[in-house]
Amino acid sequence: MQRLASSRRLLQAALAPVRAHSSLSAAAAVAPVPENGFADAAPKMPPFGYTPPPYEGPRAEEILQKRAEFLSPSLFHFYDRPLNIVDGKMQYLFDEDGRRYLDAFGGIATVSCGHCHPDIVEAIVNQAKRIQHSTVLYLNNAISDFAEALAAKMPGDLKVVFFTNSGTEANELALMIARLYTGCHDIISVRNGYHGNAAGTMGATAQSIWKFNVVQTGVHHASNPDPYRGAFGSDGEKYARDVEEIIDFGTTGRVGGFISEAIQGVGGIVELAPGYLPAVYNTVRKAGGLCIADEVQVGVARTGSHFWGFEAHGVIPDIVTMAKGIGNGIPIGAVVTTPEIAQVLTRRSYFNTFGGNPVSTAGGHAVLKVLEKEKLQENAFVVGSYLKERLDMLKEKHEIIGDVRGRGFLLGVELVTDRQKKTPAKAEIAQVMNNMKDMGVLVGKGGFYGNVFRVTPPLCFSKDDSDFLIDVMDIALSKL
Repeated sequence: MQRLASSRRLLQAALAPVRAHSSLSAAAAVAPVPENGFADAAPKMPPFGYTPPPYEGPRAEEILQKRAEFLSPSLFHFYDRPLNIVDGKMQYLFDEDGRRYLDAFGGIATVSCGHCHPDIVEAIVNQAKRIQHSTVLYLNNAISDFAEALAAKMPGDLKVVFFTNSGTEANELALMIARLYTGCHDIISVRNGYHGNAAGTMGATAQSIWKFNVVQTGVHHASNPDPYRGAFGSDGEKYARDVEEIIDFGTTGRVGGFISEAIQGVGGIVELAPGYLPAVYNTVRKAGGLCIADEVQVGVARTGSHFWGFEAHGVIPDIVTMAKGIGNGIPIGAVVTTPEIAQVLTRRSYFNTFGGNPVSTAGGHAVLKVLEKEKLQENAFVVGSYLKERLDMLKEKHEIIGDVRGRGFLLGVELVTDRQKKTPAKAEIAQVMNNMKDMGVLVGKGGFYGNVFRVTPPLCFSKDDSDFLIDVMDIALSKL
C-alpha cells in the first residue's frame, strides 16, 4: 500500500504538465532525426546512448524470399515494406541500416524489462555455460528457485507451479487440470477472448479468425463484458447473468471451469466491465467449476496498478496461467494452482521435456529480480497513466479515435470512421501504422475488426518516449 501511495504521488507529478495544456499542436516537437535517416518532418526521438554494431547479414528482400520458400504460408508481417529487425536494446529496436525505432509493441506484450537487458542476458549466458538442458528427472536449483519466486507473487494458496514452453501450453494444461479436478468437461470462456491455438485452447478462443474447422467440444462462449461495444456498457453484473444462463440451459448444471483474461489482449485491449469477474467467479464455483485467470498478456506488472490483472477485480482464481512477460522473450510459460488441485496430475504421469529448462527458468528468475530492482511496476503505473492521459487528449483532437482504454502499459486505441456507429477504421489504421513506422515508432494492432492500436511497450518506457509516441501518432492521424 505504501508503494502504491508513492506511485500515485509520482503519477500526480507526471500528469501536471499534461493537464496544463488544453490541446495538442498538430506538429508538436517537429525536428529532424538525422542519425536515424527518417524524414525531416519526423518528431525528434529521445536520445539514447547505444549504437548497434554494423549489420552484415542478409537484407530484407533475401529474408522475405526465404520466408516465402521455406516457412509456413500462414506467417504474415506488418507494414507495406516489412522491417528487418537485427538489434534491440531496452525500449528500442534497430533495423538492417541501423535506424532506431521506439518499440511500443514489446514483441506482442512479451518484452517486460527491455530488449537484451544486461542482467537477464547475464543470467541466461551464465546458466547456458554451466548446463543448457538436463531434465526435471534430475535436480537443478534454477527451476525450484524460480518456482519459489513466482509463488511468492501469488495470493492465497496459489503456490504450486508447472512450467511449460508457451501461453498456449499453459492454458491447455490449465483446462485439463480443471476438467480432471471437477470431473466435468464443460468450460465457459468469454467471446472475443484469445487463449491459444492448440486443440483445447482453440475451443476456448472466441474469435473466428483464430479458429480452424477441427473438433472443439465442451466450450461455451459467454457474452463479452465490453464497456465500449457491449450491450450493457460498464454494468458487469448484467453481463454475468449470461454465464448463469449458460450453466442453466447449456450444461448439466455442473461445469469444469471458467477461463478469461482480465484485459483481452488479442481482442483489442478490452478491459472487462467492473463487477463482472466477482459475479462470474461466484456463479461458476456454485456450479462446481474452477476459475482460471489467463495472465499471459496482462500479467507480470504490465498494468502497473497490480502485478496480476485479476487483482484489479478483487478476485482470487483457482488456477493462473502466464507466459510472455515472465521470460522477457525467453520461451517459457507456467501454470500456478493450489496444492490440492495440483494433485490431479499424479493420477497418471504428466511430463514436459522443456518445461522448467534451466536456461529458461534462470532467465525468468532474473526477470522478477529486475522488475523489483528497477521498480518497473511503478514505472508502468506512473508513465502508463501519463501516456493514457495524453492519448485521451489525442482523442479530443482526432474524431477517428473512438475509444482509449486499458491500464499501465497495456493500452488500446480504437479507430472508427463514425463515432456513433462505431464503424471500424480498418484501412485507416494500416495507413497510420505505416506512417508511424516511417517516423520511428512501432505499435501493434488487434481487436476483432483489426482496428485497435495495441500499445504494449517494455516497462522501461519513459515519459519522453510517451511524448514522442504521441507526437508521431498525432502527425500520422493528421495525414488521413
